[in-house]
Amino acid sequence: MTAIDRQVDYILELNPAYTELDRLFLVNRVRNLVGEAAAATPAAQDPLTNLDQLVDAAALTGQIEDRLSARQILEAELMALATPTPSQANATFWEKYQGAPRAATDWFYGLSRANNYIQTRAIAKNLGFTTKTEYGDLEITINLSKPEKDPKDIAAAAHASADATYPACQLCMENEGYAGRSDYPARGNHRIIRFSLGGRTWGFQYSPYAYFGQHAIFLDSVHEPMKITRTTFSNLLEILNLFPDYFVGSNADLPIVGGSMLAHEHYQGGKHVFAMNKAQVETPFLLPAWPTVAAGIVKWPMSVIRLESRDTEALVAAAEHVRTAWNAYTDETVAVRAYTNGVRHHTVTPIATRTGDMFRLDLVLRDNQTSAEFPDGIYHPHQDVQHIKRENIGLIEVMGLAILPARLKTELAEVKKYLLDQPNQIAASHKPWADQLKAQQSWTEANADAQLDDAVGHVFARVLEDAGVFKRDDAGRAAFGRFIKTL
Repeated sequence: MTAIDRQVDYILELNPAYTELDRLFLVNRVRNLVGEAAAATPAAQDPLTNLDQLVDAAALTGQIEDRLSARQILEAELMALATPTPSQANATFWEKYQGAPRAATDWFYGLSRANNYIQTRAIAKNLGFTTKTEYGDLEITINLSKPEKDPKDIAAAAHASADATYPACQLCMENEGYAGRSDYPARGNHRIIRFSLGGRTWGFQYSPYAYFGQHAIFLDSVHEPMKITRTTFSNLLEILNLFPDYFVGSNADLPIVGGSMLAHEHYQGGKHVFAMNKAQVETPFLLPAWPTVAAGIVKWPMSVIRLESRDTEALVAAAEHVRTAWNAYTDETVAVRAYTNGVRHHTVTPIATRTGDMFRLDLVLRDNQTSAEFPDGIYHPHQDVQHIKRENIGLIEVMGLAILPARLKTELAEVKKYLLDQPNQIAASHKPWADQLKAQQSWTEANADAQLDDAVGHVFARVLEDAGVFKRDDAGRAAFGRFIKTL
């Protein structure tokens, strides 16, 4: 059997639009994509390994340029044949949904993995561990899944065509089926499930580089900037009605404290229970205007107000009360300022979950001020922890899952050698921290990996504490209490 035959078998297995009668048609479609010279490539039983062999053969024979973007475009086009059309995918999803929401999401997640849209093999390269802290078990991931840019693609991108403005961003609906280019990901095998939310058309897809189980993205069909309003809270709760097995949340809508895609309104969700979800309320308080809503401050390194109720209308109203109060709140004694020179600094990162008919909104208070002492952000990882994490603290990390840069894989290996007094090339940025670790503990080959993982996890806890607007000391607790009184 050839690799082309195996690919056609997989297309027939995965895409119900085709039957055995379509085999010759599909053979010719695949031959056209990979080139005649690749036709004799032997098959591999595993479909993704077989896909690799076809792409390798196409690059070797000159059917495509041997660069990363060209390979990814061919991969996506080959798997596009194995993927139901958008209309078919939507029809199947909502048909299965009638039986149970979980049946529909499990089917769509399985399809997105099987057709290589979710990059399962790349994700498997990520390094991960947990660290016990006073806030619970924080999850640490060193993100190795996204491939480094190919120098050939960087050069090609410099001569990008006028098409470079389409799609407007990677969250737009127009990505569905888009071929890709040297500076933009291939999306031939990408599918989006449409649904109605707040009277508008929205889309539901999975993240190609998922950080947790069924890492979903919910995106507005209109390309417009993110914003946190009362509608955000009602939208999040409505998504929980549609997908009761999921959590859903939004990044903040301001730079520094927001995520990386502020240009397009979207939320993230999925099947995962984070450390913050497990954290308990340590200081309950009352919201007299909403007696059906339980409220409290969560024991967490960031400043989190938890609201819970079976009455979703009251829950939305209470959340909006907190948001508008926080947006206007200033406390100079702890450097909390709503505005400077007319520029807004306050917003929230909201996360919604449900258990049965009980709904919860966790509102994480955010402040994006900068200062001469903290030019990257007063409530952002401070310089002494930026050797581990200097990027924005977005929704996922707020909840206790660190997404750390790939550079740490090699850098931490050198730190380990330094701690063991072995020849090393430790980065200067890590040395003060490593010296502290040396002074605090004894290091051996037997304990070095576990102790270093633990140390990294505790740095991430510090990162979250830096991002907390009300610190967990006497002054911070008193200040948090003053804000609560205004509610």
